[in-house]
Amino acid sequence: MAVIRSKIGIIGGGISGIAAAKQLAKYEPIVFEATNCIGGVWQHCSYRSTKLQTPRCDYEFSDFPWTQRDNTSFPTYQEILDYLDSYAQHFDVLKFVKFNSKVVEIKFVGDREMNYFGAYGSLLTGNPWYAFEFLVMCTGKYGDIPNIPNFPQKKGPEVFKGQVLHTLDYSKLDQEASTRLVKGKKVAVVGYKKSAIDLAVECAEANQGPEGQPCTMVVRTLHWTVPHYSIWGLPFYLFYSTRSSQFLHERPNQGLLRSMLCHMLSPMRRAASKSIESYLEWKLPLEKYGLKPEHPFEEDYASCQMAILPENFFSEADKGKILFKRTSKWWFWEGGVEFDDNTKLEADVVILATGFNGKKKLKAILPDPFRSLVEFPSGMIPLYRGTIHPLIPNMAFVGYLESVSNLHSAEIRCIWLSRLVDDLFKLPSVEKMLEQITQEMEIMKRTTRFYKRNCISTFSINHSDEICKEMGWQFWRKTNWLAEAFSPYNSQDYADAK
Repeated sequence: MAVIRSKIGIIGGGISGIAAAKQLAKYEPIVFEATNCIGGVWQHCSYRSTKLQTPRCDYEFSDFPWTQRDNTSFPTYQEILDYLDSYAQHFDVLKFVKFNSKVVEIKFVGDREMNYFGAYGSLLTGNPWYAFEFLVMCTGKYGDIPNIPNFPQKKGPEVFKGQVLHTLDYSKLDQEASTRLVKGKKVAVVGYKKSAIDLAVECAEANQGPEGQPCTMVVRTLHWTVPHYSIWGLPFYLFYSTRSSQFLHERPNQGLLRSMLCHMLSPMRRAASKSIESYLEWKLPLEKYGLKPEHPFEEDYASCQMAILPENFFSEADKGKILFKRTSKWWFWEGGVEFDDNTKLEADVVILATGFNGKKKLKAILPDPFRSLVEFPSGMIPLYRGTIHPLIPNMAFVGYLESVSNLHSAEIRCIWLSRLVDDLFKLPSVEKMLEQITQEMEIMKRTTRFYKRNCISTFSINHSDEICKEMGWQFWRKTNWLAEAFSPYNSQDYADAK
């Protein structure tokens, strides 16, 4: 059997995979992409109303700014795909990508000379093996494998006489097919995160007029939603995305004095959260529709779960086109959905906006004995700098740690990874890496009840600082102390390679 050898292999052609390919380009990496195009979840899990959740200038590569750097509107998924394609073409990255090449098996060979992984692409002509010295996993946390709830016996989708699908299935429909699916139908959307909210609006828009049916959102866990990035007339970044604002939050390696100061300033942190909550209660009819979360806003921000609302979400609710049903448990009956308060909801279509099982996707192709190592008592994947598992040799993971801007997080980790591969610095001992990982996980657990999402948003600047120090870069990136303290950080601050 033919064996093709290369120093670097990359699995996945989404944002993280393309960023990794660009930073590791001098090694001519082989990028395996299971589909016929790049883009990842932006390509395969978006529907027509999907937009970016962060301002445009917070979602750009450090060496490839948007042509129009306009933060007044959120880019559509198609704009994101066009931007990524322009980036890949500008840096000639597409030549590394093998499309329609799904990796179905990886083996750790452990050869003393190469110590490589072997990856097998099932859709490649001749099905050759590829031998690598280093493998970068960029399959991501979203897409591919839907997270389907567990149901009691005889209370699952099989008893329902209507149609059940996941948002992954819905995203594959064109506009005509998606409109046909929900128009004039009694639709239940299970979930209350961004994909569920966007889907409910699409359903409402398809059901205008007296003949239209309302869409009912089945809500188990409430999260704070934001209409725009301005709070009481102040830009949102002042509350969480500057060095001074993040100074109020706990971070790793902060020392005793810094810990004491952080504790003393905790009332200011709670006041910032309360200020945002009071604005949202004033701006949005949360009490009217029973959609006010019981947990503080900062817990959603700390877990990267703050959703930006479509402009017409509550106007459609006011017209009766979007309804809400709060519940802790639900299951199917033949005519729709039943709840733990013994009420029933009739439905023709039930759409599950219940997320994805990224860990299952990752474990499906990881080789033994490493498959079990992505499990952790906390439920999080233990990764040093969000990239390296201390006990898995010659492998990196990009796109599994979330932050304010996942594109920036992916890029700076890929820059760090390229310098690691170049042998420009050494990793700490396994013990030191595990200590750092444990610190970060403990901070996440103390900051939010939704910590399993592996989000570093409350200490993202400090996280980038530590990555810069490890690479030998200057970590204070602004031109003066005033900007350093009060202006937001984004990828453009890391454009210079020193």
